Amino acid sequence: MAVDYLVIVVYLAGMLAMGWWGMRRARSKSEFLVAGRRLGPAMYSGTMAAIVLGGASTIGGVGLGYQYGLSGAWMVFTIGLGLLALSVFFSARIARLKVYTVSEMLDLRYGGRAGVISGVVMWAYTLMLAVTSTIAYATIFDVLFDINRTLAIVLGGSIVVAYSTLGGMWSITLTDMVQFVVKTIGVLLLLLPIAVVKAGGFGAMRAELPTSYFDPLGIGGETIFTYVLIYTFGMLIGQDIWQRVFTARSDRTAKWGGTIAGTYCLAYALAGAVIGTAAKVLYPKLGSPDDAFATIVKDELPVGVRGLVLAAALAAVMSTSSGALIACATVANNDIWSRLRGIGRSAPAGDHDEVRGNRAFILLMGLAVIATAVAIDNVVEALTVAYNLLVGGLLVPILGGLVWKRGTVYGALASVVVGGVAVVVLMATHGILANEPVYYGLLASLAAYVVVSLATPATDAAVLAAWRERLAGRSPELVSEPVTAPQ
Repeated sequence: MAVDYLVIVVYLAGMLAMGWWGMRRARSKSEFLVAGRRLGPAMYSGTMAAIVLGGASTIGGVGLGYQYGLSGAWMVFTIGLGLLALSVFFSARIARLKVYTVSEMLDLRYGGRAGVISGVVMWAYTLMLAVTSTIAYATIFDVLFDINRTLAIVLGGSIVVAYSTLGGMWSITLTDMVQFVVKTIGVLLLLLPIAVVKAGGFGAMRAELPTSYFDPLGIGGETIFTYVLIYTFGMLIGQDIWQRVFTARSDRTAKWGGTIAGTYCLAYALAGAVIGTAAKVLYPKLGSPDDAFATIVKDELPVGVRGLVLAAALAAVMSTSSGALIACATVANNDIWSRLRGIGRSAPAGDHDEVRGNRAFILLMGLAVIATAVAIDNVVEALTVAYNLLVGGLLVPILGGLVWKRGTVYGALASVVVGGVAVVVLMATHGILANEPVYYGLLASLAAYVVVSLATPATDAAVLAAWRERLAGRSPELVSEPVTAPQ
C-alpha cells in the first residue's frame, strides 16, 4: 500500500499547491467568484463535468449498479440529461446575464424583492450538497488509512476548504480540471475494463446474474421519473451549476462546452453501472451496495493502480464539494448577508475588500459544512433534502422567469414560499426519502406561481426591457466587475 499512499499524498499536495497559485490570480470579485468569466471550451467542459460527477455519482453510481444492474445508471444518466438540457436551451442566456447568483437573476427578472427568500432556499441546498460530498470522504479515507469517520471528514474537508479559500474559483477550476483527468483515467480507462475482465467478461456476467440486471428499466419507472424530477431539473437551477456557467468566456462556450460535459456524464453513468454489475458477480453478498466501489478497488486492483483509482474517487468527491462550498459562500455573502446589511449593488466595496469578504465566507461556510457532516450520518437523506428544497422551492420561479413574461415578483415569492413549505411539511409527514414531497411540492409551487402572477399587476415594462437587454448581452458589465479581454 506504500505506493498507493504516495499517489494519494502527492495528489492532495497538488490540490493545495493549486490553491496557492489561484490565490495569486484572484485579484477581483469576478476573478475570485467566476474565474474572470474567461474559461474556454476545453477547461469549461472538464470543470463542468467534474462538479456534477461527485461522490454520489461515483460511489453511489457503482452501488446502484451492484443493486440493480445496468438500470442503476439512471441516477447519473438523469444528471447528464439535465446538464444537456441546461446547455442547449438555457446556458447561453444565463451566461449573458453577467450575474453571480441565481437570486440576482430573479431580482433582474422580477424587479427586486425576491433575493433574500430565494437566497435562503438556495443556501440550504448548497450547504447540504457540500455536506453530502464531505461525508463521502469518510468512506474513501477509511479504505486508505483506516481512520475513524470524524477524523476522515475533518482531514478531507480541511483540504477542500483550504484551496477554495485561498484562490476561489480559479483554484477550484484548476483542481477540477486535474480531478476530471484523474477521474477519466481512474474510472473509465482503468477500473471499468479491469472490473469486467475480473468478472469474466460480459458473457459470464449474464450467466451469473438474473436477467433483471440487464433490463434498462429494471430499477422501476417511478424511480426513474423521480430521478428526472430531482436531478434533471435540479441541474437546470442549482447555484453550483450556474456559477460554472458564469465562468464561460462566451455564450457559445457555455452551450457547446456544456453539451460535451453532459455527453461525458452519460458515458460515466453507464461505466458506473457496469462496474457495479461486475462487483455483484465478484462479491454477491456485500453488506451494503455502497461498499461495492471500495471493495472492488481494494481487492482487485494492483498496487499503484489502486492508488490512482482511489485518487479518482477523491477527485469526484472533492470537485463537487468545492463547487458546492463556493456556491454556498457566494449565496450567503451576496444574497443574504449583503442584503440584510442593506448594501446596494450600485455602491460596491473595492475589489480587495470584496475578495477578502468572499474568502472569509468560504472559510466560515467550510467550517459549518465540516461540523454538519460530522453530525449527520445518512448521505442519501441529506442529498434528498437538498434537491427536494431546490426543485420544490425554486424550479418554477426560475424557469418561469426565463420562459413566461407574465410571471410577477409576487408570483415568484408565493411559489418559493408555498413550494418550500410544502416540501418541508411533506418530508416531515411522509419521510425524507418519500416521493410525495417533490411531487406535490412542485405542483403547489407551480399553482401558486400561476395564480398569484395572474392575480397581481404585470411586471413593470421598464424592468422587462432591462431584462431583455441583459439576456441579449447588451447591458454593461456590473459596476464591481472590470472588463477583461477574452483569452
